Amino acid sequence: MATFGTLSDRLTETFRNLRTKGKLTAADVDGTVREIRRALLDADVALVVVKDFTARVRERALGDEVNKALNPAQQVVQIVNEELVQILGGEQRRLQFAKTAPTVIMLAGLQGSGKTTFAGKLAKQLEGEGHTPLLVAADLQRPNAVNQLQVVAEQAGATIYAPEPGNGVGDPVKVSRDGVDYARRQQHDVVIIDTAGRLGVDAELMKQAADIRKAVTPDEVLFVIDAMIGQDAVNTAKAFQEGVDFTGVVLSKLDGDARGGAALSVASVTGRPIIFASTGERLEDLEPFHPDRMASRILDLGDILTLIEQAQQAFDEEEAMKMAEKLATEAFTLEDFLDQLQQMKKMGSMKKMLGMLPGMGQMKQQLEDFDEREIDRTEAIIRSMTPGERRNPKVLNGSRRLRIARGAGMTVTDVNQLVQRFEQAAKMMKTVARGGTPNIPGMGAVPGMGRPGASSKRGKGKKGKSSGGSRSGNPAKRAAENAGITSSAAPTGSGFGLGNVPQAPSEADLAEIQKLFGKG
Repeated sequence: MATFGTLSDRLTETFRNLRTKGKLTAADVDGTVREIRRALLDADVALVVVKDFTARVRERALGDEVNKALNPAQQVVQIVNEELVQILGGEQRRLQFAKTAPTVIMLAGLQGSGKTTFAGKLAKQLEGEGHTPLLVAADLQRPNAVNQLQVVAEQAGATIYAPEPGNGVGDPVKVSRDGVDYARRQQHDVVIIDTAGRLGVDAELMKQAADIRKAVTPDEVLFVIDAMIGQDAVNTAKAFQEGVDFTGVVLSKLDGDARGGAALSVASVTGRPIIFASTGERLEDLEPFHPDRMASRILDLGDILTLIEQAQQAFDEEEAMKMAEKLATEAFTLEDFLDQLQQMKKMGSMKKMLGMLPGMGQMKQQLEDFDEREIDRTEAIIRSMTPGERRNPKVLNGSRRLRIARGAGMTVTDVNQLVQRFEQAAKMMKTVARGGTPNIPGMGAVPGMGRPGASSKRGKGKKGKSSGGSRSGNPAKRAAENAGITSSAAPTGSGFGLGNVPQAPSEADLAEIQKLFGKG
């Protein structure tokens, strides 16, 4: 996540230095805590939060749980992770729905914090969960705020209640009250009220928000705050807590490149949980906030659970079973590959997904260099083929490849590379689907993994021959052949633009892959 990039880099570097020590002294702990303090302050985390956090980390790091640990450095990382979870709110908190519909959700925050966009994102998410949300346009001050909410509601496929044109015309308290009554009559089970914001905290803003709250008695009051606001986040949050008393926090613009201290300050200072995190400009870019997962991302430990949830939402289980059958029967074609690309695009940004993998912080430059348009180029090449060519790439001769390249606006080399990568990937996936071990270029053998069905007698009876090296009588030739066996040539490119994979998959990884194909 871009917002925590610098903080994550600083903490990762600190722990990397710590792991070189077999036993930790008090000086080692103090040095580590000092670096953590600097990293948090540089990330714009509030001073009071930094002091409490580092004091707890130091106290626990000097205690018996670290001194008696087999791996003291790893134990310190675990302590920092647990304390990060605590200042981020501890446990996840979901929206509280009313026992009797409609559930009223009021949005509050400064102008430009992203309230209106969040209203559309929340409505779309609730629609997907089977609710019938109603958006109420109660921001009648900001120019064209009502029109903006109408556009967002149309994009989200949600109903909007906007009786007043806005631009300074209308009573927001009356509109909010009438909007709840309208929702009750039309049987909408959730009401989302978009209230007005100001460029700064002022008495008029607070009084209007307090009057709306008193008129509609909302079940949730969500305070939307810009994650890029910096140190002022704490003062703003405190002012809104005293004036409106919100029940939860929404962090917006977490995809920005600011330092992100707001996220680490607001929950701790106000005692109110962060419920949602807005991670992009699309209406789909809204995530429930999990303190433990966010802490793992900051410490470059990955967020596999969120990645799995996004994959489950994007991929159809029935289609996945059909694809597994095609792989097992060698019927996987470029048409199926195109379908898979479409499913991946539904999950969102590839950079964001790859960034959720553990240790990807160490590949920051490769992620930055990754070109999202590579998927679009691949799609263009496949769409330039005829149905027959997609089903059987072996018919692609020189003239056909030239035609495809021209149709896609690419070169013949691009077409050749795509076909080659597809054939290698299809072969590897067929091997896995059958329960075998894939032969991945550029990787060594997987320890303890043999190919099922391979004959144990193969090679017996050929005296003087060994699969472990060359027995050529020519010393130069023998040395060259042995060198070729021990070090495989690196692949020239990657289908995902990230270059070579540094290590072979483990037995557990392969077992999980086989389960996906119904071979568990």
